[in-house]
Amino acid sequence: MYFTKVHGLGNDFILVLAGTGQGLPDDCNSLAKEMCDRQFGIGADGLVLLYESGVADVRMKIINSDGSEAEMCGNAIRCVAKYLYEHNIVKKSEIRVETLAGIIVPQIIQEEGIVKAVRVDMGEPRLNRADIPMVGLPGQVIGEQLAVDGEVYAVTAVSMGNPHCVIFVPHLQAIPLSDIGPKIEAHPAFPRKTNVEFVEVLNPHEVRMVVWERGAGPTMACGTGACAVAVAGSLNGITEKQVTVHLPGGALDIEWANNGRIYMTGPATEVFQGEYTIYNPSRG
Repeated sequence: MYFTKVHGLGNDFILVLAGTGQGLPDDCNSLAKEMCDRQFGIGADGLVLLYESGVADVRMKIINSDGSEAEMCGNAIRCVAKYLYEHNIVKKSEIRVETLAGIIVPQIIQEEGIVKAVRVDMGEPRLNRADIPMVGLPGQVIGEQLAVDGEVYAVTAVSMGNPHCVIFVPHLQAIPLSDIGPKIEAHPAFPRKTNVEFVEVLNPHEVRMVVWERGAGPTMACGTGACAVAVAGSLNGITEKQVTVHLPGGALDIEWANNGRIYMTGPATEVFQGEYTIYNPSRG
């Protein structure tokens, strides 16, 4: 099976053109766990499979490194758009991508014929508790108290097609992400689990963020998480609607526009291509 290794700000993926007769197994969830293993596989935060679509230019399926499927991923979709454009598969400045979160439209940004960044229309954030989803009374979740292991956190919940729990803190260095992240991810308040973002506000136009991704753990960046952080900052009155989000892997520019939609701009990088041998017991 042929694959391409890509990343968006260090959030890395194995990209496969799945609709080209590559003989993928029925259980791609187990395949993702195998391929994403950083010791015994290629190593990645997720496996991204591209198929033909009846409603868009391409259909994107994202499987996390733990074998669970994600509705959307902002870093992955930037990588997909750049890959499709540069490999002349979809040679359009705007590419329509079908995802479990709906059709998302990345826009190619070029300078002198070179793709410098990808700007993505991420759609409108979903803020009602049932849309996250999160248990409790109807309405928005803004600065609501959530008890975790004896500690109480003020959380703001945002869905960008996938769930996010955003927590503003004075200093990121004081957050034991690998300890508290999985506990909030699997908290009973989130029936489909959640991504978790801890955020330090630098000024009304800049924040610093770390993320525990649902199904992947700590990652270098999270595009939908950065979008959720910009929304949460505005809802809490502590940031403007146009924010630069600094992540461990680099920065993303996020705008919550007057039309209610979120626009994310950032880089995407192709690292290498290769072949991967799939063991198929039925073939002996």
